[in-house]
Amino acid sequence: MVTKQFKGSPEDEADLTRADSLAREIFSDVANKWALLIIEAVGDRTLRFTELRDEVEGISHKMLTQNLRMLERNGLVERCVHPTVPPRVEYTLTEPGRALRATVAGMCDWTHRYLGHIENARRDFDN
Repeated sequence: MVTKQFKGSPEDEADLTRADSLAREIFSDVANKWALLIIEAVGDRTLRFTELRDEVEGISHKMLTQNLRMLERNGLVERCVHPTVPPRVEYTLTEPGRALRATVAGMCDWTHRYLGHIENARRDFDN
């Protein structure tokens, strides 16, 4: 994984419209279906890897691993390894991760609220 070195001002780094901004890189990381589903699944709990995989239906071991690493790298998920045999690894949302979860919950609510409208629009568009 390559990390960009940002040399602009803090305003430039936070500007989503700039292709080279840190904000756009972070947005790209967290705005994928697996990251959003992982954030929602962890919620206020602490989950082991297998529990999390069971919570996020359809995610492969590889995709869960990649997304958890990305979320940990961005400081949204905390990984705790317990020195047991075999090792027990648990995941919890950090404070920024919990704050992002509020946004994710809003998106979930929006989806539930407008699902029928979207289905009708798709049907009309496809006909």
